[in-house]
Amino acid sequence: MEFVTESYDFDEFARYVRKIGLYKDDKDLEWLKVGLAKKLLNLILWKQGDEIIGHAIWHESNTDEHRGSDPRDEDDKAILRKLLGGKKEFVELHEVWLREEHRGRGHGKQFFEFFEEYMKTTGYDSIIYYAFHPAAITICRRRGYKEAYGIEEAGPFGEKETCYVFYLPINR
Repeated sequence: MEFVTESYDFDEFARYVRKIGLYKDDKDLEWLKVGLAKKLLNLILWKQGDEIIGHAIWHESNTDEHRGSDPRDEDDKAILRKLLGGKKEFVELHEVWLREEHRGRGHGKQFFEFFEEYMKTTGYDSIIYYAFHPAAITICRRRGYKEAYGIEEAGPFGEKETCYVFYLPINR
C-alpha cells in the first residue's frame, strides 16, 4: 500500500467515491474539486497497486474559522481552545475513509503513522481530528491523541452520531 499526496487523477477519485457511496451529489464533488484546486483542501489517496482503497482530506485551520472563512460555533471554539491550550493554528484531518473490504488489516494505523510524519516534515506541529468511527477513535486513543468530549453531530451519511475531537501535538 502507498499513500499518494500529489499527482493524482481527480476523475479516478470521483469514480471511487461514487462507487463507495460517499459523495452521491455532484455538488459535493464540485465543492471538493474547487477546494483542492484552490489549495484550501488537500487529498491523500491510499492505493494498492492501481486501485484506490481509501482516502483522507485535510486542511490548515485555526480555532476561530473553518478552512479560513466559515466561523466555528462557540462549542467547537471552546473544545479547540481547551485541547490546544491557547494555540490557534493547526491541521485538521477532515475525512479518513478506508473501503470496507480493506479494514482490519492495520491500514488505519499505517495511515496515521504516515500522516503524522508527513505533517511533521512539512512543518506543521498540531493535528485535530474529528472522529466518528470506533476504529478511528481507538487508533487515536492508542496513539496518544488528547481527547475532548464527544459532541452530537451529523455523521458522514447525515445520521446523528457522537463525534470525538482529538488533538496531537507534533514535536519537531
